[in-house]
Amino acid sequence: MSREQWGSRTGFVLAAIGSAIGLGNIWRFPYQAYENGGGAFLVPYLIAMLTAGIPFMILEFTVGHKYRRSAPKIYSMINRNFEWLGWFQTLVAAVIGIYYIAVIGWSLSYLNFSFTQSWGTDTNAFFFSKYLGVGATSSPSNLGSIQWQVVIPVAIAWAITFATVLTGVKKGLERINKILMPLLFLIVLALVIRVLTLPGALSGIDWLFTPDFSKLSDPKVWAGAYGQIFFSLSIGLTIMLTYSSYLPKKSDINNSAFITVFANCGFSLLAGVMIFGALGFMAHHEGKALSDVVTSGVGLAFVTLPSVINQMPAPYIMGPLLFLTLVFAGISSHISLTEAVVSAIKEKFGWSRRRSVIAYCGVGFVLSMLFVTQGGILLLDLVDHFINNIALLGGALIELVLLGWGLRIATLRDHTNQISDFKLGYWWELCIRYFTLLILGALFLSNFIDELRVNYGGYSNQDILWIGWGMVIVMLVASIAINTRTNSIAQKEATA
Repeated sequence: MSREQWGSRTGFVLAAIGSAIGLGNIWRFPYQAYENGGGAFLVPYLIAMLTAGIPFMILEFTVGHKYRRSAPKIYSMINRNFEWLGWFQTLVAAVIGIYYIAVIGWSLSYLNFSFTQSWGTDTNAFFFSKYLGVGATSSPSNLGSIQWQVVIPVAIAWAITFATVLTGVKKGLERINKILMPLLFLIVLALVIRVLTLPGALSGIDWLFTPDFSKLSDPKVWAGAYGQIFFSLSIGLTIMLTYSSYLPKKSDINNSAFITVFANCGFSLLAGVMIFGALGFMAHHEGKALSDVVTSGVGLAFVTLPSVINQMPAPYIMGPLLFLTLVFAGISSHISLTEAVVSAIKEKFGWSRRRSVIAYCGVGFVLSMLFVTQGGILLLDLVDHFINNIALLGGALIELVLLGWGLRIATLRDHTNQISDFKLGYWWELCIRYFTLLILGALFLSNFIDELRVNYGGYSNQDILWIGWGMVIVMLVASIAINTRTNSIAQKEATA
């Protein structure tokens, strides 16, 4: 059976950009820069992009294009004892897709609220108490009741993903990203231009980009830069392996990787200007220092931004545009996560695309109901922390070892150089086998030690053990079990 293909290089690149650009570009990067030296943070960030982001992206594009299979099958073709790694990374993508959809649901709700600012003046109480009902629970293991006002937007988000992935690579993924990505960039650009005209906006941007070069001597700043690159590019999640496996045989891999990474990082900078311009306006309007209003993550998106919108001229225009960016960024990333999972299921079980999509989206929808409960945001916080800091980084680290040392890396360089406009030099091999590997290894080791020292978020030992570590261990055991069964079947067939 022939493998699906992208209709054009533009479609592939826009889909890869759509996967890379997510909510983290909007609510994580600006705060990371602000906390880690402002303009000086761009130095380690640029170095991280060149020495880790681009080399890793080229690696995944090359391997996906060369082997033209889903991630578990690719790893099995390289070494049959490493199929488990593909399944582990696929499960990571599946879990992220299941809880990430809740945040997209919140964004859809807030897109609706933004037309009338129905969140009121106390945006913190509205989000946590009225909308999510968090006040009734204090533990991720005590979920409480389902919040039905969140179920509907989550169901809509699942329906959009379902319809897109069901339609296929060319008619679904490529078509929607050709619409969403240009619109997303245009909306953010329009918002940046408008925000720059607001009083106090320039002082906010000045806070973001004023360099503090003394921070460059702090290893945590460099770790933050590399962490931001790894987290924001969708590498180590089987997505880019899957997407590049749909490329035609003659494809410019190197250029596509550079364009994807530069577009992702450029969007992060635009989002930083937009967010800190808005925060500068809020600080000016309330007569506060920017440090008193700046925040990150969920609090920025659903508490601080609504407060900013309340104070803006024409909030019924600015509000919907701001939340439309969150919806677009979230949906495009969720589609890519789903496609990576569906591709693996299709290839493993020989199912049709339709059956595979129904299976994952059906099970995913049911499990995502855990995150639309009163304790859902606490469960999401804990699961997201362990997925990103342990499972994702650990899987990516093993991937680099396998691909950088288990293969003749020079053959991969030859493969991509034969079909790309510009050629990779020996620097790429050095990054993959040594520099990127060491940096990622140091990040993972640091995170692992931190998890053993202190309970994240002040959660109980029971929650950390059973939900955090327990989830990672179950995923690992399940992946190894699949690999063991596959090898056992292969051995029986070989001796039959």
